[in-house]
Amino acid sequence: MNPTPEQIAHAREQWHWRGQARPPFAHTPSAGQVSVWDFPRPPALVPESREIVVSWQGLEVARTSQAWKVLETAHPPTYYLPPSSVRLDLLQWAAQGSFCEWKGPAHYWDLVSPGKRLARVAWSYPQPLDDAHPIAHHLAFYAHFLECSVGGASVVPQPGDFYGGWVTPDLAGPFKGESASMGW
Repeated sequence: MNPTPEQIAHAREQWHWRGQARPPFAHTPSAGQVSVWDFPRPPALVPESREIVVSWQGLEVARTSQAWKVLETAHPPTYYLPPSSVRLDLLQWAAQGSFCEWKGPAHYWDLVSPGKRLARVAWSYPQPLDDAHPIAHHLAFYAHFLECSVGGASVVPQPGDFYGGWVTPDLAGPFKGESASMGW
């Protein structure tokens, strides 16, 4: 699945909200919060030094203070962890992939341990588009069936079943993935 440059440009042009102004339905951030509506589009890749921990039923899967976070309008951040911080022995390549008009072709991973499997719970960009090069080979995790934290704060998964952002108490929404958010 490799769209042409014209198809990528067309997909990028479809986004109405680009972080320059908050829509009228955006929540006002409380003290200590930031609005996801202030995040840019195209997304920004920012180094994250807070400790990121990912566990599965008490088994630590990943831990790092050297992640990248992707900040994109209307989305809670997605955290990309270096492969050296992830228990790669617990991951198996999943056959299907997808394409992001900002980051490129994604590959998915299953999380496995004896007698258990969590399908398509992680993804990576082995050959990202140029602007996403810093996250090449880094892994991101869906928080839906995992215990995840950022700087000690527990994570709530981004609404919906497609996006992989992590909602923490320092964010104000609403977030892409909620009901009626398709056109955001």
